[in-house]
Amino acid sequence: MDRPGWAPEGVDMQQASPARMYDALLGGSHNFDIDRKAAEAGKRLVPDLPRLALSNRAFLRRTVRFLVDQGVRQFLDIGSGIPTAGNVHEVAQALDPDIRVLYADIDPIAVAHARAILQGNDKAAAIEADLRESAELLARVRKTGLIDFEQPVGVLLVAVLHLLSDEDRPVEQVSALHAAVPAGSYLAISHLTSEMRPEDADRLGHNATNVTRVGIHFRSKEAITAMFQGWELIEPGVVELPAWRPESDRDQHETPGRSLGLAGVGLKV
Repeated sequence: MDRPGWAPEGVDMQQASPARMYDALLGGSHNFDIDRKAAEAGKRLVPDLPRLALSNRAFLRRTVRFLVDQGVRQFLDIGSGIPTAGNVHEVAQALDPDIRVLYADIDPIAVAHARAILQGNDKAAAIEADLRESAELLARVRKTGLIDFEQPVGVLLVAVLHLLSDEDRPVEQVSALHAAVPAGSYLAISHLTSEMRPEDADRLGHNATNVTRVGIHFRSKEAITAMFQGWELIEPGVVELPAWRPESDRDQHETPGRSLGLAGVGLKV
């Protein structure tokens, strides 16, 4: 199999990646055949899966605009994935060109592509880092010098925490981020849930574990809300993706009461 020019050496082209599967669901081009097949398998099990991906991206864009309105001028996007239209730096810097954005992802393809599109942008960068190793991740963030931990930070954990198992201690990893940022910082989380559609969640989870071998963990609303420990939830709290501060009918990609994703934003006081 020929390796595309955008794929770094050493990347396993026979193993699906969550970032590249998500890219495939959004209609992107930075994915392998294995990723497209995995995305198609998910769509056969749950046909509205692409709408979930679109709803998640819409939540990200709304969150960035909201945080800029609150005075946030730097963002740390962890688990940022393959860059696509409406990235954090595009949304934020359209409002204020001086806003700084640091992307972090475990997937080398996501990082390589992010670095390619960020060339010439001295206020945005991308690093390879693993949320499961929050201390090392924070050390790499500090090394860039792009994020000032004396000023409020917008921490974005969008569609990443469901890739961590309970053994990866997701609540502890979020707590480490909470401890690292000053008061006035915000945390945004979106997460796959079993709350509204347990049977669909079970089918997708079984397929991810036993077929594509991409660990995905659907959690209850209670478990997702617990990840905001120490943060003051912003209204409307932890809700379905399209219900978090929708700006127009275009944000309603999913049927109310039928989302497979929950989202919320918290403030460190």
